[in-house]
Amino acid sequence: MAILSIDFGERRIGLAVSDPFESMALPLPPLEHTNRLEDARRIVRAARERGVTELVLGLPLTLQGERGPAARKAEAFAGVLRAAFPEGQVHLVDERLTTAQASKTLIAADVSRKRRKQAVDGMAAALILETFLARRGRP
Repeated sequence: MAILSIDFGERRIGLAVSDPFESMALPLPPLEHTNRLEDARRIVRAARERGVTELVLGLPLTLQGERGPAARKAEAFAGVLRAAFPEGQVHLVDERLTTAQASKTLIAADVSRKRRKQAVDGMAAALILETFLARRGRP
């Protein structure tokens, strides 16, 4: 089975999927944000097409680890995802600084600004998924 991770942004939604062995995360093309219900439908459609049984949604806590407005939006969206994906599980994972880390990685790889803009959301989703997989792998 596979896991799909979500970096839910204001403009774009980054996605990444695990391999069937849950050993690595592969970025997918981002989705343009529309509205929560339609976004959830498109995410669930992508999950079902890939045989996904679990969704991992990034929870953007503040640097102090508190829930601010962005985290509350993510928690509300998790509820929409749970309703749209009753056959699977939805997990929330701390995503602090994943977009910044993804940008730094792409800059270090000498990716052009235009390509970085296209790739950063999927890369952030992949980092969220890697965090989830690493924590899950602990005894």
